[in-house]
Amino acid sequence: MDTFGWISVLPPLLAIILAIKTKHVYVSLLLGIWLGWTIINGWNPLNGLIDTLDILVDVFKEPDNTRVILFSAMIGAIITFTQYSGGMKGFVNWITGKGMVNTRRSAGLLAWVLGFIIFIESSICVLVSGAVARPIFDKLKISREKLSYILDSTSAPKCIIIPLNAWGAFVLGLLASQGVKDPVRVFVSSIPFNFYAFLAIALVLGVVLTGKDIGPMKTAERRVKEENKVLRNGAEPLVSDEVVSMEKKADIPPRAINMILPVVTMVVTMPVVLLISGKGNLMEGSGSLSVLWSVIAGLMVGAIAYRVQGLMRTKEITDIFMKGVGGLVPLASLMILAFAIGDTCEALGTGPFVAQAAKASLNPGLIPAVLFLVSCFIAFSTGTSWGAFAIMIPIAVPMVNLIGLHPGLLLAAVLGGGVFGDHSSPISDTTIISSMASATDHIDHVRTQIPYAFIAASVAVVLFLLVGFTISPG
Repeated sequence: MDTFGWISVLPPLLAIILAIKTKHVYVSLLLGIWLGWTIINGWNPLNGLIDTLDILVDVFKEPDNTRVILFSAMIGAIITFTQYSGGMKGFVNWITGKGMVNTRRSAGLLAWVLGFIIFIESSICVLVSGAVARPIFDKLKISREKLSYILDSTSAPKCIIIPLNAWGAFVLGLLASQGVKDPVRVFVSSIPFNFYAFLAIALVLGVVLTGKDIGPMKTAERRVKEENKVLRNGAEPLVSDEVVSMEKKADIPPRAINMILPVVTMVVTMPVVLLISGKGNLMEGSGSLSVLWSVIAGLMVGAIAYRVQGLMRTKEITDIFMKGVGGLVPLASLMILAFAIGDTCEALGTGPFVAQAAKASLNPGLIPAVLFLVSCFIAFSTGTSWGAFAIMIPIAVPMVNLIGLHPGLLLAAVLGGGVFGDHSSPISDTTIISSMASATDHIDHVRTQIPYAFIAASVAVVLFLLVGFTISPG
């Protein structure tokens, strides 16, 4: 594939740097997209602007993109449904009343454990865990940034070490397309070497158990303890206040079942739709389709339950639904921009350029660490781990035969690097959904999480170097 050389890296870097520096993520992404298409059009800014508008519209040509945008907006209705019906208040009262979750540590453990129970898809894991844990975190005065970190750093890392989900199916497909005879065996052999995924998950658990925070997260937690503010002044959560602060309808009893029912429906529907869309094969099902139908099923079951109980009239249900969806318009807009900059990077050949630049002559022992770092950079700068997998697996697989390196080790390096970018990049859909599920400011989430991600990545690099030199030929 032709690339634009080092210039192809400028648009995503501009978007990321501006987003973190200015905290104006929408404008930053839009400028990054515009710069990309200006470059493609021979530095003609007017044609770049025209193509920028076209690529934003073209986002909806991809069914998966459209489904993600739809379910991301409709999850707002799940939030308003469960709050207005008294389900969320009832659930919080039930959990705290039973004494199961009444401390900061137990609340963190709840969010962490939920991440493992719901392993079948990263987005549904984040959405369900966020819906259940957010009101409890608020009640116990834990920062929204801490919740988003726990959600984000247990979703993608967990999904990539459990092959029975859409992530595993995608990786197995890429391995098969490269002529790997037994892709399942290679994938399983990579699991013990996926240092970054295990380190990220363990680091979250360590933070939850010890209560020790670093960097911006320490500042956020101090703010909650001293000022009683789960969000900083001026924060712009991806969910509007009308959605996350909706009061229970007057004169109805708070019942936990009115939250549990739609949430359980979502979780149960997910594997069913995966089986149907995969024609009986869970691992070949459509992740985006499954999440979309899970959210729709949860909304339908909730609406019927509320109507049967006499909690809401049909018009009231419709109004609450529209208010919830409307409150997540900022998220849907951000998703469109994130997908568009990914398409822009693909047109520029950003990923292939970075990968090719790393194919210089290297000591075999260095290759796993280098593959990990290159995958980190590609996923972080493009906002997609799956895109990094698609670029790097065709590069890593030939090295197994040419140099004689351990296939599981090389695959783990690529997968771990992709996961780092997936939950660290401000333009990643998983990062965006984590900010939404915890109702926090998106850039605040990115800033508070990155130090932990870099700690895990740094240790992973050392381990890849140690193992690389230990088992490499010669």
